[in-house]
Amino acid sequence: MELKRMRIVAGCVMMVFVFSLFFSGCAMSQFKKTGDTAKSYPESENKEPPSKYYDFEDVLIPGELKVDIKSTAIIRAQGFLTGVLVLYGRVESSSLIDFFEINMNKDNWRLAGLLKSRKIIMLFQKENRWCVINITDGYRTNVEIWVSPIINTTETGILK
Repeated sequence: MELKRMRIVAGCVMMVFVFSLFFSGCAMSQFKKTGDTAKSYPESENKEPPSKYYDFEDVLIPGELKVDIKSTAIIRAQGFLTGVLVLYGRVESSSLIDFFEINMNKDNWRLAGLLKSRKIIMLFQKENRWCVINITDGYRTNVEIWVSPIINTTETGILK
């Protein structure tokens, strides 16, 4: 029984030793690669990815954000486009606020409201549409961009 326990302990110690060698070797090779690649690539390639327009042609998205296809839902119908574009990435929420304030203004959106708490909600308006940008910080930053047309209705039905 004692021999069996010693073999188990020795095996665990050996596995920890092997894993530590493996991971330290990987870490060292990454540092070497990073140093070599930084010298071999021109400085222009080390910049952040370019910003893009996705489904909403007047809402510019930072290049660091990736589209979450499973959560995105866009509806195109006669004369309007609505839905939610969901993105994620490792971007600071303060830089996203600055980015959207500047670029939404360039695309003729007017900032109608801003709520800063655990979640950040930015509300933009155009002559015929609303845009709500919801930013949530965490391990990765999640961004939801909701765009909806402004619906002009007359008083009908239950709500008068």
